[in-house]
Amino acid sequence: MTDDPVLLDIDEGVATITLNRPEIRNALAREVSAGIVDAIEEIEGSDARCVVLEGSDEAFCAGGNINSMTERLEGDLSLADAERLMVQTTGRAISRVAGCQLPTVAKVDGPAFGAGANLAIACDIPIASDASRIGFGFRQVGLAVDSGTSYLLPRLVGLNTAKELVFTGELLDADRAADLGLFNRVFPAEEFDERAEELTEEIATGPTVALRASKRMLDQGLGGSLDGAIADEAAAQTAVFETRDHREGVAAFEEKRNPEFEGH
Repeated sequence: MTDDPVLLDIDEGVATITLNRPEIRNALAREVSAGIVDAIEEIEGSDARCVVLEGSDEAFCAGGNINSMTERLEGDLSLADAERLMVQTTGRAISRVAGCQLPTVAKVDGPAFGAGANLAIACDIPIASDASRIGFGFRQVGLAVDSGTSYLLPRLVGLNTAKELVFTGELLDADRAADLGLFNRVFPAEEFDERAEELTEEIATGPTVALRASKRMLDQGLGGSLDGAIADEAAAQTAVFETRDHREGVAAFEEKRNPEFEGH
C-alpha cells in the first residue's frame, strides 16, 4: 500500500476508493477530500460499473478536518476562509460521492463519525460490519451540523429522529443504525469482506446503463411529482431500449437462463 492519501483500484468493473490516512483514522483532511474528488472523476471516465468506498486499517472515516479547527481557533485561518474551505474540501468530496453517476457502496468497517458518517450515507448502499459505529456528534466539539447532515440525515431517518441524533450526539452500533435506516445491511465482521464482495459483484455485473438511469431518476424523484417521474422514466426507458444489455436480458428471460450483462 502506498502513502497516497486516497487509493483507487479498478478491477472487473468494481472501482474501490480507499481512504488511506490511518494515522488520523481516515479523517477528511484536505488531501483526503481532494483525493476522493479526483478518484470519482477518474472513475466516471473509466469502464467501472460500481464504486466501493472504504477506509484503511480499523476506521472508515473519523470525521472532518480537525487541523482547520485548530488553525481557526489559533487565528491562522479567517472565518471567511474557514467557510470557503469547508465547502471546497469536505463538502465537495461528499457532494461528489452523492452525485456519482454509478451505483456506490459504502463499506463501513469501523467508526464513521461526523463528516465521515455523512460520507457513508452519501453512498447509495451503506453496509457495515457488526463492529462498526456511526454518529453525528458535531455537538461534541461545540459545532452545528455541516458537510451535508441537514440534507442527508433526515431523508434516511426522518426529521424527528435526525434531530434526536444530532441533539444528543448518540453513537450508534451497527444494528441500531440499520434499524433506523442508516445501513442497508450489517454482516458479521469475520464475513464482512466476503459478503461485501458478493454484493458489489452483483451490482457490477448488472445492466450498467439502466442502473445509472434508475439511480438518477430515484434521486430526482424525491423532490418531484408522480407525473414528472412517469415522463422521465419513459424517456430513459426509450434510451435503454437501444442497449445490448436490454436485448440480452430479454433473450435470457425467453431462454430461461441468467443474463450476462456487459454494461452497455
